[in-house]
Amino acid sequence: MKVPVALVARTLALSWAGFWTFFFVAESAAWQTPVSVGLLWLGLGLLFVVLSLVAWRWEAPGGLLLMAVGLVAGVAYAIWSPPHLSVVSRVLTTVLGSLPPVAAGILFVMHRRVLTAHS
Repeated sequence: MKVPVALVARTLALSWAGFWTFFFVAESAAWQTPVSVGLLWLGLGLLFVVLSLVAWRWEAPGGLLLMAVGLVAGVAYAIWSPPHLSVVSRVLTTVLGSLPPVAAGILFVMHRRVLTAHS
């Protein structure tokens, strides 16, 4: 059975966005973060959801946006990650945090190119 590339890309992008939205809300609640900061984190999670939906609708530009966001998130986390983390933890967290949107973006762009080539 062949799984459509678009389905994998959509699942990966929305899973990534949903995970981070949940994580931001749960962490804010667990740490009793001030409401203004918690709303900022929620907004970031919802931005991830919106970017995933943009890629769902407009695959090529949305895929490029997901790739850019993944790369920026990876660089930002590498720079501002907690200083007490080991190098291995820092690298794994950076890769696991940024790889899903980059991979989903690549799949969206690939799918769009295939559709364009067949039309």
